[in-house]
Amino acid sequence: MVRIATWNLLHAVSTTGVTAQNYLGHQALLTGADIIGLQEVDRDQIRSGMSHQTHVVALALNMPYWFFAPAIVGTPGQEWTKAHDESIHSHTHGDGSGEAHYGIGLASRYPLSHIEVMRFAPAPISLPLLVPGPKGAQIMKVADEPRIALIAQVDCPGGPIMVATTHLSFVPGFNVRQLRAITRRLAEFEMPTLLFGDFNLPSGLPKFITGWDSLAKIATYPVNKPKIQFDHVLSRGIRKGAVIRAQKSARAISLGISDHCALTVDLEL
Repeated sequence: MVRIATWNLLHAVSTTGVTAQNYLGHQALLTGADIIGLQEVDRDQIRSGMSHQTHVVALALNMPYWFFAPAIVGTPGQEWTKAHDESIHSHTHGDGSGEAHYGIGLASRYPLSHIEVMRFAPAPISLPLLVPGPKGAQIMKVADEPRIALIAQVDCPGGPIMVATTHLSFVPGFNVRQLRAITRRLAEFEMPTLLFGDFNLPSGLPKFITGWDSLAKIATYPVNKPKIQFDHVLSRGIRKGAVIRAQKSARAISLGISDHCALTVDLEL
């Protein structure tokens, strides 16, 4: 049995709007994950204590294999530039000190290989969004950012699988095109495949768009009283019985950090 988790960290801001960096690792431990995808992750940002958040989560979960792929260099909502693949950090590359980066992470109890990053340009429009803050959530006009998907082969005890984690655009239509592009790429691998992350698409749509199985049908947002499912785990090439059992195991966990619940599923491989 392998536990898959996906968690939009909101750069480790607590549900009260205060930075919760000092207990990020402890809360991540509560997922019990064997493989975890992370979105809205900081590296060397002043706002999060110059920490390497993917590394923090990997250490807490005793996961020796991890990668961080930045979408931008700089800070969202402030000055930033598009990141490139040479900014990727893993357990084999130092401590991540240097420029501020923001992106997604992947950590695993099992070896990761064949790492690949897909990159998407930001949508050229801004939309009003509910943005958490120290004084409560506020409606603000937000510009889109570059989006990425981090793909890897995981050598699980039951055999290798391909996984990908992503954070798709909040702009309708753009997120659909990104999801289709990612699943087209993943379909090229002849092995069981999982895609998980914050898709910014409500429950039912990802399965309809891709034709893949949805392993979780449960609300994950907002964290205090979840009403919408933005976070998903999709599968391709997993036997039907395992899919049904995974769906029954799905949990949305409020960890006191972020405006999203962490989503977990238990999968027999």
